[in-house]
Amino acid sequence: MSENVVHLHKNPEPPSEPASVTTLRVVPDPAPRKPVPLWVRSGRAVRTAVTHETTRTTARALARHTLYVAGGARIVARRAWDGRTGARYERMLRAAEAAGDFEAAAEWEERGQRFREARHRRRMDLLHSPLDAAKGAAVSTGMGIGGLVLLGIAMAIATKDPTEVVTPLMAVIKFINLMVTIVQVVWGPALTIGPLLALLALWSVGAHQHAAPQWALPERVRNGEGEPITPSIVVKALRDLGIPALRKAIQEMGDAGASMLSPIVIAGCGVEVDVTLPSGVSTNEVQNKRRKLAENLSRHEHEVFITIPQAARTVRLWVADSGALDEPIGPSPLVTDETLTANYKTGKAPWGQDLRGDAAALSLYQRHLLITGLSNQGKTAALRALALWLALDRTVEFWLGDLKGVGDWAMFDGLATRLIQGPTDEHVIQVTEMAEAAVEEMNRRLQAPPGTEFPPLIVIVDEAQVAFMCPVKDEDKRPYGGSSSTSRYFMAARKIHNQGRAVNVLLWQGTQDPTDQNLPKLVREGAHTRASLALGTESQARMALGDKAVDGGAAPNLLRPGLDKGTLVVASDGIEIPKGQSSITVRTHYISTEDAEAIADRAKALRDGVVTLHAIERGAEHDPLADIAAVIGDAPRVRTKDVLARLATRNPDAYGGWSFIDLKRVLDDAGAEPYKSDGVMVVARDRVARALANRDTDGSASDAG
Repeated sequence: MSENVVHLHKNPEPPSEPASVTTLRVVPDPAPRKPVPLWVRSGRAVRTAVTHETTRTTARALARHTLYVAGGARIVARRAWDGRTGARYERMLRAAEAAGDFEAAAEWEERGQRFREARHRRRMDLLHSPLDAAKGAAVSTGMGIGGLVLLGIAMAIATKDPTEVVTPLMAVIKFINLMVTIVQVVWGPALTIGPLLALLALWSVGAHQHAAPQWALPERVRNGEGEPITPSIVVKALRDLGIPALRKAIQEMGDAGASMLSPIVIAGCGVEVDVTLPSGVSTNEVQNKRRKLAENLSRHEHEVFITIPQAARTVRLWVADSGALDEPIGPSPLVTDETLTANYKTGKAPWGQDLRGDAAALSLYQRHLLITGLSNQGKTAALRALALWLALDRTVEFWLGDLKGVGDWAMFDGLATRLIQGPTDEHVIQVTEMAEAAVEEMNRRLQAPPGTEFPPLIVIVDEAQVAFMCPVKDEDKRPYGGSSSTSRYFMAARKIHNQGRAVNVLLWQGTQDPTDQNLPKLVREGAHTRASLALGTESQARMALGDKAVDGGAAPNLLRPGLDKGTLVVASDGIEIPKGQSSITVRTHYISTEDAEAIADRAKALRDGVVTLHAIERGAEHDPLADIAAVIGDAPRVRTKDVLARLATRNPDAYGGWSFIDLKRVLDDAGAEPYKSDGVMVVARDRVARALANRDTDGSASDAG
């Protein structure tokens, strides 16, 4: 007996032994295990082999490709049956009746009748065809043999050899014998290969249509990943939406439910199809089921867009390829083409791409603009991209207020005439006074002689919600923010919206998270171009774009915050929108700060030099001649009216009421008189600088004396 286990026990009792002495007790081994029978081990091995993933995958593949042949045969047989009978016309007729389209039903009935008449004529012709074929063959054979004999006689006469008479006839006989020999050689392999080719053709048809049970298909197809959009898939997705009237109508249509669909066409990174709904089903019922429809099409919700075209009882579906909307669209032409220029009146800003992949360009001519969305979704980048393009038109002047003040618009320093950056109440006051100055400029232009042309003045206010929510009041107790008739910023925006377009004074605003408090109704409805990034609710989408656009399918609230940065839903007549739609979705080009600075430098090179005013000075000591020199900056000459406008911005208290007479008086006294250049009065930088230098020299001499 082997001794595998030994237990040690202390014995406390024996008096003759010390307490520390131990005794050993040997425990015998347990009984040996019986060997596992061979049949049990074999069964376990078989079970493991059968349940192994490789085995299951192999079995599915074998079943799938076998069933592809059977499915392909069924599809080919059905197509052949449809081609030989009027089954296709009967299905279309039932589908049109189920859809309530009786005009189409009558047309399909007429087509079926014409098909049956043509088939009857073909069958009647078959009754006479054997006799006609025999007569034709006899005549053809006689003429053929006669022709060969005549050819032989001609050859015999030419060669003076009577045997040449049968030479053409024998040549034909030998050729026929050669063809028979070739057929005899090829016939055997053809009988072997032909069925294999037929099976291959049937397999190809079945594989293309995935004609196999769901369990046998590859996992990619079972999960719907990358599944192509076909008429049958669209019909099934609509049938399973949970709309009883739609499901019943499709069931009555049978397999011809695809008659509801227009041809499915490729549209950019997806496909597009129009669906004519049967009677009793409204378009908004389908719109409200967008998520379920997307899942039925094996897509995410953001990959399916539902719009309402002009045709009655019709919805237009655009379905993206899986994952396509998560891919970037590439750089802006403003970055890649350094020769690109802009034209305010006739040009369009390259803003991005629509869902079809076509370039989306926006006209800015005489259109007020509003861009809104949740924070950090690309609002400033989208607004800045438009301003950068327009800056490449040297006639455009910018007044800019950035109420975030983190440097997003810093590249416009030296490009914009006014640039106010900061989030405080003081900055709101300055932006409000800038907007009120734009109203005064607008009024001056409106009172100019008819026919006068004015260069565009673009007033940009980014983070405009800060202005609307500012609680500060002026010395007359008028609030700067708010939406009442006494609100200074609100009223300035309303006045520009009302009449600024006529004289090219335009207001562009960017704002976050629109509500009635931070974006009053009258202001948002005054914008000709309204665009929205991702929003939280449908009510916000209606505030941003209007009821018409949302009722027509616009849904910025369904964009994914963070994932769809830079994707805008646009409602405007300045961008090409598909016929019948009220909005378009645009994936805008992203222009980084570094690229924006490079574009701004190109725009500055087109100008003579712009002095940017960063704040409005109040109650400070002023030197008119020095202030005139400051607002002229590096430009060789500046129009007198522009000098007046810049002075009024620099110090409204001192120069707000100045006229041309006041400006001329100061310049004449200093010896820097304004003069005409190209028909307009201008002030020369060199003259003002020389007058300042002479004045300082004279002043120093007097002090020394």
